[in-house]
Amino acid sequence: MKPIAIIGAGITGITTAYSLLNRGYPVTVYDRDRYAAMQTSFANGGQLSASNAEVWTQKSTILKGMKWMFKKDAPLLVSPKPDWHKLSWMAEFVRNIPNYEANTVETVRLALAAREHLFAWAEKENIDFDLETRGIMHVYANQKGFDHATRVNELLERGGLTRELLTPEQMKEIEPALAGDFVGGYLTRSDSTGDIHKYTRGLAEACVKMGANFVYDAQVEELEQDKHGIHVHFRPSAGRTSPVVPVVEGRELRERHSHSAVVICAGTQSRHFASQLGDRVNIYPVKGYSVTMPLKDSESQSFAPWVSLLDDDAKVVTSRLGADRLRIAGTAEFNGYNLDIRSDRIDPLISWCRKYFPGIDTEHVVAWAGLRPMMPNMLPRVGAGKRPGVFYNTGHGHLGWTLAAATAELVGAAVKSSIPVTTESE
Repeated sequence: MKPIAIIGAGITGITTAYSLLNRGYPVTVYDRDRYAAMQTSFANGGQLSASNAEVWTQKSTILKGMKWMFKKDAPLLVSPKPDWHKLSWMAEFVRNIPNYEANTVETVRLALAAREHLFAWAEKENIDFDLETRGIMHVYANQKGFDHATRVNELLERGGLTRELLTPEQMKEIEPALAGDFVGGYLTRSDSTGDIHKYTRGLAEACVKMGANFVYDAQVEELEQDKHGIHVHFRPSAGRTSPVVPVVEGRELRERHSHSAVVICAGTQSRHFASQLGDRVNIYPVKGYSVTMPLKDSESQSFAPWVSLLDDDAKVVTSRLGADRLRIAGTAEFNGYNLDIRSDRIDPLISWCRKYFPGIDTEHVVAWAGLRPMMPNMLPRVGAGKRPGVFYNTGHGHLGWTLAAATAELVGAAVKSSIPVTTESE
């Protein structure tokens, strides 16, 4: 049979490739970059966090967005610039507010299912991704935030997640490096952290060993479907050479590869490809930022936390990536497909670090920004499209790292139910 095309080599694309390979399907993965995991899967917050499964579809999110619209360092920033896609997405977001509880519970269940697969795959393929299994501690500096967390805890429990209520004294015992005053917290011992980039690259290497074909530096421009299958049209990216692509008047022509089916795992570009295949996948790019602190000596390492933290009020998370790196990430910015790294969005992350971990050296901070592919209902788009041979695994928002292994298995099962595994001769 012709290979199944996978568009995108981030965490969802690579886990999808691995899931399909395990079911006996040949796959070809396309990505615009030179390597896997170079976009949103490059430097996220690092948390594998079922405890962060609460969806954002609440009235309070709308009110905060309006309140903070002109506050450049706000945790949630909505650009006031008119944009039809943004406005239509937000209208659909509002319509999903009644589904807040059900979608939160479903997200917890997906996150718990994903753990089993992600860890099993890492063990089988011997992937080192700086895994830390010390849990994730949610911290609250005010009573209002803590009371909300207590209400959310009921939903998390309905989804099957167990958390421990902590006093401020217990919080300091669990993470002695933590400074500042808190009213309380919750610890999820079953949550963990790791380097998404290292994991994705490691799993991509495993896919190659299993026979996957990777087409990197490929700017996919069009997905075409006819009675012969799915055709991927792409141009080589700058710097890539192709022995099969002629050059006419200094311009390279497009390549065209044919496939039996396609799985769209293209992050924020998935909306564009879905429209070419007759589907509406209303993903909006929500920018997030991270800073990585090199911990260059034993003194710096002693001042940094080992337990992962999530400050719900500030929308800030931390992950210890080995002995010599601390990742701090957060904020949400609705500003289109803009990847500019703004100092007024990075500075709050550094200030948060200095407030709660004053001993950490912030001189050599490495800043990064990525676009989260977010659906209005806050659930990923997983499964078959309208047309035969078209599938999706995209729109995971801020939980792609947490959910990807489970949704990849769901897509693998969906493909298996509709496309038989055959050989070319058959």
